[in-house]
Amino acid sequence: MKRLTILVVALLALLTACENKASSPNTPQEDTTAKKMLQGIWVDEDAQTVAFKAKGDTIFYPDTTSLPVYFQIIDDTLVLHGVNEVKYPVVKQTRHLFVFKNQNGDEVRLTLSDDPDDANAFLHEKPQAINQNQLIRRDTIVSYEGKRYHCYVQVNPTSYKVVKSSYNDEGVEVGNVYYDNIVNLNVYQGAKKLFSRDFHKQQFASFIPKDVIQQIILNDVLFKKVDQEGIHYTASLGMPDNISSFQIELIVSYEGKLRMKV
Repeated sequence: MKRLTILVVALLALLTACENKASSPNTPQEDTTAKKMLQGIWVDEDAQTVAFKAKGDTIFYPDTTSLPVYFQIIDDTLVLHGVNEVKYPVVKQTRHLFVFKNQNGDEVRLTLSDDPDDANAFLHEKPQAINQNQLIRRDTIVSYEGKRYHCYVQVNPTSYKVVKSSYNDEGVEVGNVYYDNIVNLNVYQGAKKLFSRDFHKQQFASFIPKDVIQQIILNDVLFKKVDQEGIHYTASLGMPDNISSFQIELIVSYEGKLRMKV
């Protein structure tokens, strides 16, 4: 009985310690009062343009391509949980003024809008993709050692969303929506089909850094040349609105085998 009593006392002590640890004052707590003060539409004081609308736990942007983002205010810091978690120090906040430092360290001064027309900036129901891709078909006829090969490429737009981070006019990171592509490649020798495959960006993951693959799209597959190895194509993958890209060579042999290399 004595041992049971000691065990119960020890268990209660452990539970109390865990409870005290969970409620430690060192744990950052969300400032719900500051969040309530941020509700409404805010206008950039310098540019006199609508910056964002805070409603509940979400910030909405007037830009139709930018995703809404969940936000918190913790320890005088605006925390945005978007593509990445980013933090902006709050310099001053009242019900009608909100001043914070953007990613460059510049102060951004926002004032609470009293113009009912500013609500029109948020009438769009959902973000629209920046690149509205269209179906692309491309035929190529090549010859090698007296044999003709007919090659077909079709770029198919998909509903697979790719979200890329960028910065708006206030220097705040936002997520822009794009749509990925699937590219179909077919190679025929006369009526004989040598090769047929749908290419997704995931098939090139071994050639692309893991921290990048989620933010890129498969742009296209373009004919390059024909030689003794086979028919060469180049798969282009890159971040949207960025001139740099990953170039992966696809080689279809005359036996219908595929080889890929950088």
